[in-house]
Amino acid sequence: MLGKSFAIMCIIAVLFGLFSGNVEKLGTAAIDGAAEAVRLTISLCGIMCFWTGIMNLLHRAGVIKIVSRILSPFMRIFFPETFRSGVGKEEICSNISANILGIGNAATPLAISALKKMQEQNYDKATATDDMITLTVLNTASFSLVPSTLIALRNAAGSDDPFTIVPPVWICSAATSLFALLFTRLCASVFRRKNVFEKDLGDAPKPIDGEMRKHEIY
Repeated sequence: MLGKSFAIMCIIAVLFGLFSGNVEKLGTAAIDGAAEAVRLTISLCGIMCFWTGIMNLLHRAGVIKIVSRILSPFMRIFFPETFRSGVGKEEICSNISANILGIGNAATPLAISALKKMQEQNYDKATATDDMITLTVLNTASFSLVPSTLIALRNAAGSDDPFTIVPPVWICSAATSLFALLFTRLCASVFRRKNVFEKDLGDAPKPIDGEMRKHEIY
């Protein structure tokens, strides 16, 4: 879908350039944009490698385990099944720690590893568990203490003060994370009760014809 959308945008740009008589400017902009994309990618690779290395050092030094212990009382509320079984607990805490540090690329493999372990404990392989859904949603709206990617993008774009966005990012990411956690757990509670109610109705014994006639007579 994304590839089709990008192709449509390119076709529209070419047609607009042809009809407006700006084909040369369109070609120059395409070349300059490609070169700028390469420079931006290289600059982002540097900062991502730096933070990924920091995370590996923290992991080997045992800092991630300490953070996991600190986060455990809070995460136990939002991931009750995982913390009850203990499978995938460290990966979840490491993933959240990486997201807090703004290392999205380093957090993604940890989230995948946690989901794989949680899937092993899942009885219904075709349906995601409540904890799996919560982790997925939290990774799309996670709290970021150090938005390293945004800072790198602003620095590459020539911003005079790339760290200006840090306080707004704290406020917005904290609000979205809290809303995501509360909303997913609310939905989990509502749909779980609905499923239990439907299951109870389906398992209820049905009266035979004689009993139904008896009730009708009385």
